[in-house]
Amino acid sequence: MPIITLTTDFGEKDYFAAAVKGAIYNELKEVRIVDISHSISPFHISEASYIIKNAYRSFPKGSIHIIGIDSELTPENKHLAVLLDDHYFICANNGILSLLASEINPEKIVEINIHDRIETNFPVLDVFVKVACHIARGGSLDVVGKNIEKIKYLKQIEPLINSEKNQIIGHVLYIDNYGNVITNISRKLFDSVGKGREFTLSARMVNFTEIHENYSDCINFKVPKDKRGEEDGKKLALFNSAGYIELAIYKSNPFTVGSASTLFGLQNRDTVTIKFKSPVSKELKKQLLP
Repeated sequence: MPIITLTTDFGEKDYFAAAVKGAIYNELKEVRIVDISHSISPFHISEASYIIKNAYRSFPKGSIHIIGIDSELTPENKHLAVLLDDHYFICANNGILSLLASEINPEKIVEINIHDRIETNFPVLDVFVKVACHIARGGSLDVVGKNIEKIKYLKQIEPLINSEKNQIIGHVLYIDNYGNVITNISRKLFDSVGKGREFTLSARMVNFTEIHENYSDCINFKVPKDKRGEEDGKKLALFNSAGYIELAIYKSNPFTVGSASTLFGLQNRDTVTIKFKSPVSKELKKQLLP
């Protein structure tokens, strides 16, 4: 049974998500539809890119992913069907696959060209559903589009590294449901630039000199609980399950006491900087030794 996932900024109030599901069931009686999210911030391409990147890998190979963000067809915003990592993605060519395609080269990209056969002002409902159901029946991408070589790539998603290789300048990529702040700085990039050096991570007025593996790593469990002091509300940085640096507050509730986003004053696109200490040369080490 084919699997079709939906990732959109439609929200839960309107009929849009339900209409898309109904159109899929009208075309395919035997299909599984999975909602990845309908709560993407409106037209927020990098947020959608982060969510789809970290969700699609949990699905079986051959799954079909409809991404309905900024999907209106314009001369600068064409529609794509992409085969990447043995998964199919149907979306606008607006950079939304940047995070995926920066790590894995697409196997096939077609620019969808069936619009002359479909009268629509709701492309996710009409065009994307038609293409997804065609693929689910075993249809070829060549039938629904023409081959192209590249997709649009958002360079601003990538962090910057200075010429001295001692600083990474990134930004806030996503803020999750807990108010945790996810940056666009990956563990892989941090390790390759840092090479084990001491560092200071700065974001507005908050600084970190350590990055944890788990949220609870900020708690010293060797100390009896009644002597640890206040545990909830501790600030921390960690490598999250997606492999990115995340700034958090231990067991915070964004709806009551606040979250990393509100208490650190961080929003999407805000700058996050990591400065590494220059390694001490062997000659200087000798001079410093008593």
